[in-house]
Amino acid sequence: METIVLGIGETLVRDDRRWSSWADWLGVPPHTLSALVGAAVAQGHDAADALRTLRPGMDVEAAYRARSVAGRGEHLDESDLYQDVRPALGELRAAGVRVVVAGNGSARAGELLRALDLPADLVVTSAEWGVRKPDPEFFARVAEAAEAPPSATLYVGDHPADDLFPAAAAGLRTAHLRRGPYGHWWADHPDVVETAEFRIDALTELVALVRPPGAEAAGAGAVGSDAEGAGGEGPAEEEADGEETDAAGAAREGARRGALRSVR
Repeated sequence: METIVLGIGETLVRDDRRWSSWADWLGVPPHTLSALVGAAVAQGHDAADALRTLRPGMDVEAAYRARSVAGRGEHLDESDLYQDVRPALGELRAAGVRVVVAGNGSARAGELLRALDLPADLVVTSAEWGVRKPDPEFFARVAEAAEAPPSATLYVGDHPADDLFPAAAAGLRTAHLRRGPYGHWWADHPDVVETAEFRIDALTELVALVRPPGAEAAGAGAVGSDAEGAGGEGPAEEEADGEETDAAGAAREGARRGALRSVR
Protein backbone atom coordinates (compact mmCIF):
# COMPACT_ATOMS: atom_id res chain seq x y z
CA MET A 1 0.00 0.00 0.00
CA GLU A 2 1.51 3.33 -1.06
CA THR A 3 -1.22 5.79 -0.04
CA ILE A 4 -3.97 5.70 2.55
CA VAL A 5 -6.79 8.23 2.25
CA LEU A 6 -9.13 8.81 5.17
CA GLY A 7 -12.49 10.49 5.48
CA ILE A 8 -13.13 13.08 8.18
CA GLY A 9 -16.42 12.83 10.11
CA GLU A 10 -16.61 9.71 12.31
CA THR A 11 -13.36 8.48 10.78
CA LEU A 12 -10.96 11.00 12.30
CA VAL A 13 -13.34 13.40 14.04
CA ARG A 14 -16.11 12.65 16.53
CA ASP A 15 -19.43 14.24 15.61
CA ASP A 16 -20.51 14.86 19.22
CA ARG A 17 -19.78 18.57 19.11
CA ARG A 18 -21.44 18.98 15.71
CA TRP A 19 -24.80 17.59 16.77
CA SER A 20 -24.69 19.16 20.21
CA SER A 21 -24.13 22.59 18.69
CA TRP A 22 -27.02 22.08 16.26
CA ALA A 23 -29.27 21.04 19.16
CA ASP A 24 -28.30 24.18 21.03
CA TRP A 25 -29.00 26.33 17.96
CA LEU A 26 -32.43 24.77 17.48
CA GLY A 27 -33.27 24.90 21.18
CA VAL A 28 -33.79 21.16 21.73
CA PRO A 29 -32.10 18.72 24.14
CA PRO A 30 -29.02 17.06 22.59
CA HIS A 31 -30.43 13.58 23.23
CA THR A 32 -33.52 14.45 21.14
CA LEU A 33 -31.45 15.34 18.11
CA SER A 34 -29.12 12.36 18.66
CA ALA A 35 -32.12 10.01 18.70
CA LEU A 36 -33.40 11.51 15.45
CA VAL A 37 -29.96 11.16 13.86
CA GLY A 38 -29.97 7.50 14.86
CA ALA A 39 -33.40 7.01 13.31
CA ALA A 40 -32.22 8.59 10.05
CA VAL A 41 -29.13 6.37 9.97
CA ALA A 42 -31.15 3.21 10.63
CA GLN A 43 -33.50 4.08 7.75
CA GLY A 44 -30.61 4.72 5.37
CA HIS A 45 -31.32 8.45 5.18
CA ASP A 46 -29.12 11.52 5.34
CA ALA A 47 -28.30 12.26 8.97
CA ALA A 48 -29.15 15.91 8.29
CA ASP A 49 -32.75 14.78 7.82
CA ALA A 50 -32.86 14.82 11.62
CA LEU A 51 -32.61 18.61 11.44
CA ARG A 52 -35.43 18.77 8.90
CA THR A 53 -37.57 16.58 11.15
CA LEU A 54 -37.27 19.21 13.85
CA ARG A 55 -37.66 22.10 11.40
CA PRO A 56 -39.56 20.91 8.30
CA GLY A 57 -38.32 22.60 5.14
CA MET A 58 -35.16 23.79 6.86
CA ASP A 59 -32.36 24.99 4.55
CA VAL A 60 -29.40 23.45 6.35
CA GLU A 61 -26.80 25.44 4.41
CA ALA A 62 -28.58 28.72 5.15
CA ALA A 63 -28.83 27.79 8.82
CA TYR A 64 -25.11 26.95 8.86
CA ARG A 65 -24.32 30.41 7.49
CA ALA A 66 -26.62 32.05 10.03
CA ARG A 67 -24.82 30.24 12.85
CA SER A 68 -21.46 31.46 11.56
CA VAL A 69 -22.69 35.06 11.34
CA ALA A 70 -23.97 34.76 14.91
CA GLY A 71 -20.56 33.62 16.10
CA ARG A 72 -21.72 30.06 16.68
CA GLY A 73 -20.04 28.39 13.73
CA GLU A 74 -17.77 25.37 13.55
CA HIS A 75 -15.17 24.63 16.18
CA LEU A 76 -12.65 21.83 16.23
CA ASP A 77 -9.81 21.01 18.58
CA GLU A 78 -7.74 18.08 19.76
CA SER A 79 -10.57 16.74 21.92
CA ASP A 80 -12.67 16.13 18.80
CA LEU A 81 -10.18 13.61 17.37
CA TYR A 82 -10.56 9.91 18.06
CA GLN A 83 -7.70 8.71 20.24
CA ASP A 84 -6.21 6.43 17.61
CA VAL A 85 -5.84 9.16 14.97
CA ARG A 86 -2.39 10.53 15.80
CA PRO A 87 -0.78 7.16 16.63
CA ALA A 88 -2.12 5.53 13.46
CA LEU A 89 -1.30 8.36 11.08
CA GLY A 90 2.12 8.80 12.65
CA GLU A 91 3.00 5.13 12.24
CA LEU A 92 1.79 5.10 8.65
CA ARG A 93 3.94 8.07 7.71
CA ALA A 94 6.92 6.59 9.57
CA ALA A 95 6.48 3.49 7.40
CA GLY A 96 6.74 5.61 4.26
CA VAL A 97 3.04 5.67 3.40
CA ARG A 98 1.52 8.83 1.94
CA VAL A 99 -1.35 9.89 4.21
CA VAL A 100 -4.19 11.98 2.79
CA VAL A 101 -7.22 13.28 4.67
CA ALA A 102 -10.07 14.01 2.25
CA GLY A 103 -13.73 14.12 3.17
CA ASN A 104 -16.92 16.13 3.18
CA GLY A 105 -16.61 19.38 5.06
CA SER A 106 -16.58 23.12 4.84
CA ALA A 107 -13.59 25.29 4.02
CA ARG A 108 -13.60 26.28 7.69
CA ALA A 109 -13.34 22.61 8.68
CA GLY A 110 -10.30 22.29 6.43
CA GLU A 111 -8.64 25.25 8.13
CA LEU A 112 -9.37 23.86 11.59
CA LEU A 113 -8.04 20.41 10.70
CA ARG A 114 -4.83 21.78 9.23
CA ALA A 115 -4.35 23.90 12.36
CA LEU A 116 -4.17 20.65 14.36
CA ASP A 117 -1.00 19.74 12.46
CA LEU A 118 -1.98 16.13 11.88
CA PRO A 119 0.69 13.70 10.65
CA ALA A 120 -0.65 13.83 7.09
CA ASP A 121 0.75 14.85 3.73
CA LEU A 122 -2.47 16.54 2.62
CA VAL A 123 -5.66 17.65 4.40
CA VAL A 124 -8.51 18.83 2.17
CA THR A 125 -12.29 19.11 2.33
CA SER A 126 -15.05 18.80 -0.24
CA ALA A 127 -15.77 22.54 -0.10
CA GLU A 128 -12.17 23.26 -1.02
CA TRP A 129 -12.39 20.86 -3.96
CA GLY A 130 -15.83 22.10 -4.96
CA VAL A 131 -17.35 18.61 -5.04
CA ARG A 132 -18.83 16.35 -2.34
CA LYS A 133 -18.88 12.64 -1.71
CA PRO A 134 -20.30 10.43 -3.13
CA ASP A 135 -19.87 12.28 -6.44
CA PRO A 136 -17.47 10.29 -8.68
CA GLU A 137 -15.55 13.51 -9.34
CA PHE A 138 -14.62 13.63 -5.65
CA PHE A 139 -12.99 10.22 -5.92
CA ALA A 140 -11.28 11.22 -9.15
CA ARG A 141 -9.70 14.00 -7.13
CA VAL A 142 -8.79 11.48 -4.43
CA ALA A 143 -7.04 9.30 -7.01
CA GLU A 144 -5.09 12.33 -8.22
CA ALA A 145 -4.13 13.43 -4.71
CA ALA A 146 -3.01 9.90 -3.82
CA GLU A 147 -0.05 10.11 -6.22
CA ALA A 148 -0.20 6.32 -6.46
CA PRO A 149 -1.99 3.74 -8.64
CA PRO A 150 -5.57 2.91 -7.53
CA SER A 151 -4.42 -0.62 -6.72
CA ALA A 152 -1.98 0.85 -4.19
CA THR A 153 -4.43 3.40 -2.73
CA LEU A 154 -6.73 2.55 0.17
CA TYR A 155 -9.75 4.72 1.01
CA VAL A 156 -10.90 4.41 4.62
CA GLY A 157 -14.31 5.53 5.87
CA ASP A 158 -17.33 4.69 7.99
CA HIS A 159 -20.14 5.55 5.56
CA PRO A 160 -21.09 2.82 3.05
CA ALA A 161 -22.69 5.03 0.40
CA ASP A 162 -20.46 8.08 0.80
CA ASP A 163 -17.16 6.26 1.30
CA LEU A 164 -17.14 2.56 0.55
CA PHE A 165 -19.26 2.14 -2.58
CA PRO A 166 -18.04 5.15 -4.60
CA ALA A 167 -14.41 4.50 -3.69
CA ALA A 168 -14.74 0.91 -4.91
CA ALA A 169 -16.49 2.14 -8.08
CA ALA A 170 -13.50 4.43 -8.69
CA GLY A 171 -11.18 1.42 -8.58
CA LEU A 172 -9.64 2.26 -5.20
CA ARG A 173 -9.06 -0.33 -2.52
CA THR A 174 -11.41 0.06 0.43
CA ALA A 175 -11.57 -0.34 4.19
CA HIS A 176 -14.83 0.03 6.11
CA LEU A 177 -14.40 1.38 9.63
CA ARG A 178 -16.86 0.29 12.33
CA ARG A 179 -17.15 3.71 13.89
CA GLY A 180 -19.98 6.17 14.37
CA PRO A 181 -23.67 5.49 13.68
CA TYR A 182 -23.29 4.50 10.02
CA GLY A 183 -20.15 2.45 10.63
CA HIS A 184 -21.72 0.35 13.37
CA TRP A 185 -25.30 0.06 12.10
CA TRP A 186 -24.40 -1.04 8.57
CA ALA A 187 -21.19 -2.95 9.33
CA ASP A 188 -22.62 -6.40 8.66
CA HIS A 189 -24.95 -5.53 5.81
CA PRO A 190 -24.29 -7.94 2.90
CA ASP A 191 -23.47 -5.08 0.53
CA VAL A 192 -20.83 -3.76 2.92
CA VAL A 193 -19.34 -7.19 3.54
CA GLU A 194 -19.25 -7.88 -0.20
CA THR A 195 -17.69 -4.57 -1.18
CA ALA A 196 -15.20 -3.83 1.60
CA GLU A 197 -11.79 -5.34 1.01
CA PHE A 198 -10.98 -4.80 4.67
CA ARG A 199 -13.20 -4.23 7.70
CA ILE A 200 -11.55 -2.66 10.72
CA ASP A 201 -12.43 -1.50 14.24
CA ALA A 202 -9.62 1.01 14.73
CA LEU A 203 -7.28 3.07 12.58
CA THR A 204 -4.27 1.46 14.22
CA GLU A 205 -5.19 -1.73 12.36
CA LEU A 206 -4.20 0.01 9.13
CA VAL A 207 -0.55 -0.25 10.08
CA ALA A 208 -0.72 -4.00 9.43
CA LEU A 209 -1.49 -3.22 5.79
CA VAL A 210 1.83 -1.51 5.25
CA ARG A 211 4.21 -3.93 3.61
CA PRO A 212 7.98 -3.56 3.44
CA PRO A 213 9.46 -3.30 -0.08
CA GLY A 214 9.51 -6.66 -1.83
CA ALA A 215 6.92 -8.26 0.43
CA GLU A 216 4.53 -10.75 -1.11
CA ALA A 217 1.13 -9.42 -2.16
CA ALA A 218 -0.51 -11.80 0.30
CA GLY A 219 1.11 -9.87 3.12
CA ALA A 220 -1.60 -7.23 2.80
CA GLY A 221 -4.33 -9.74 3.40
CA ALA A 222 -5.06 -9.78 7.11
CA VAL A 223 -6.22 -6.81 9.11
CA GLY A 224 -8.04 -7.95 12.22
CA SER A 225 -10.32 -10.95 12.31
CA ASP A 226 -12.62 -9.63 9.57
CA ALA A 227 -10.07 -8.77 6.87
CA GLU A 228 -11.38 -9.61 3.42
CA GLY A 229 -9.22 -11.09 0.70
CA ALA A 230 -6.80 -12.81 3.11
CA GLY A 231 -4.16 -14.87 1.37
CA GLY A 232 -4.52 -12.93 -1.87
CA GLU A 233 -7.10 -15.31 -3.31
CA GLY A 234 -10.31 -13.25 -3.07
CA PRO A 235 -11.96 -10.86 -5.54
CA ALA A 236 -10.20 -7.90 -3.94
CA GLU A 237 -6.78 -9.23 -4.95
CA GLU A 238 -8.04 -10.07 -8.42
CA GLU A 239 -9.20 -6.50 -8.84
CA ALA A 240 -5.87 -5.18 -7.61
CA ASP A 241 -4.12 -7.25 -10.27
CA GLY A 242 -6.49 -6.05 -12.97
CA GLU A 243 -7.83 -9.58 -13.41
CA GLU A 244 -11.26 -9.34 -11.81
CA THR A 245 -13.56 -12.07 -13.06
CA ASP A 246 -16.96 -11.32 -14.57
CA ALA A 247 -18.62 -12.92 -11.55
CA ALA A 248 -16.65 -10.79 -9.08
CA GLY A 249 -17.37 -7.67 -11.08
CA ALA A 250 -21.08 -8.48 -11.14
CA ALA A 251 -21.08 -9.05 -7.40
CA ARG A 252 -19.35 -5.74 -6.75
CA GLU A 253 -21.76 -3.89 -9.02
CA GLY A 254 -24.67 -5.61 -7.34
CA ALA A 255 -23.40 -4.41 -3.98
CA ARG A 256 -23.30 -0.83 -5.21
CA ARG A 257 -26.88 -1.19 -6.38
CA GLY A 258 -27.98 -2.70 -3.06
CA ALA A 259 -30.13 -1.40 -0.28
CA LEU A 260 -27.60 1.16 0.84
CA ARG A 261 -27.71 3.24 -2.33
CA SER A 262 -30.09 5.58 -0.51
CA VAL A 263 -27.69 6.20 2.35
CA ARG A 264 -26.30 9.73 2.05
